[in-house]
Amino acid sequence: MSGKERIPALVAVLALLLLPLAGNASAASGPSVVLSRSQAGTGGSLTVSGSGWRPHALLMVLICGQASPSRGVIGGTNSCANADGRAVTTDAKGGFSKKLPVAEPPVPCPCVVHVATVTGAKADADATLKVAGHPVKPLPAASLGAGTLSVLSDTRLAGSSGLLTWFGAPPSRTLVLTVGNVGTSDIKDPVFQVGTAHGVFAPEWDEQQWRGTLAPGKKAQIKLPVELAAGAHGDYTVSLRYGGKVLAEQPWGVGRPWGVTLFWLLLCVVVPAALFRAGMAVVDRIRPRRAGGGRRRGPRRVPPGLRLPRSRPAEEPSAPTSTLPWFTPDAHPGEAGRLSAPHDDSPTSPTTPTSPSTPTTPTWKGPK
Repeated sequence: MSGKERIPALVAVLALLLLPLAGNASAASGPSVVLSRSQAGTGGSLTVSGSGWRPHALLMVLICGQASPSRGVIGGTNSCANADGRAVTTDAKGGFSKKLPVAEPPVPCPCVVHVATVTGAKADADATLKVAGHPVKPLPAASLGAGTLSVLSDTRLAGSSGLLTWFGAPPSRTLVLTVGNVGTSDIKDPVFQVGTAHGVFAPEWDEQQWRGTLAPGKKAQIKLPVELAAGAHGDYTVSLRYGGKVLAEQPWGVGRPWGVTLFWLLLCVVVPAALFRAGMAVVDRIRPRRAGGGRRRGPRRVPPGLRLPRSRPAEEPSAPTSTLPWFTPDAHPGEAGRLSAPHDDSPTSPTTPTSPSTPTTPTWKGPK
């Protein structure tokens, strides 16, 4: 191979070696957002493209007001057109492209297209957008030399759930973190915003004031109560914001209130059983009874193949027999009107049974 042929080969090898370095440099610069056009009217659409994001990351694309790429979205997601936002997933190289409808945010412009990660490590980027016909209001001036808070320790949620939470009571925790004043002036009675977000939904913010004064270069431990709605369960995220900037985020997994489920299961068993017993009591009260006081019962059923012994008929009492005075000639004169039963003087042999089918004829004795 001649010297002229070696030069192009070396250039190609160097290009292949420098390509990964260029990709790493672009990734190290952070995520970026590019718009197909910088101005659009309501009802139109534009294409949002990005690069440098984490591969296979879920992103949320929103149009927000009162924001700028340098200061971010001052009012948080409450200043964005959340109903017209779009979700997109980055490819294996961390890039994406998504068509976004243009909608007016709930606050005046300046406006941006805000792109942020939904899950995993937090990252965001903004691109300036002019929404035609939407009012514009200057951003609030940033205070120079004011105190600035910075988180110095890991955020944690202190506390535990009690027995009542298992039956649907509101879960509660205490957000604990240590902050320091890295500014040049005192911070007195700062007002924090504590937000709770369920899944991919925007957080709901609640203002809470911390009593105390934090001098420049000093630090303090902040404890703020956090409470969810009754019966809440699932994956939540607790965020702390101060001065329009999110200082910390902490995940919170809330268990399902199984006591409520157990209560409804027992209710579905106990109520039908109680209704059945009440119905049987009513039927037993209105059921007709026998004359003797006993309950009327149906005929007795005999299993097939079983023969019951025949019951003997009850012996009926013998009716009195009318007699005549001449029927017993041997009676004494004083006993002429009395009945004398016929009898046989001849003894009956005990060994000779009398046939039940042959009737015994009484002996007739005439009058003397």
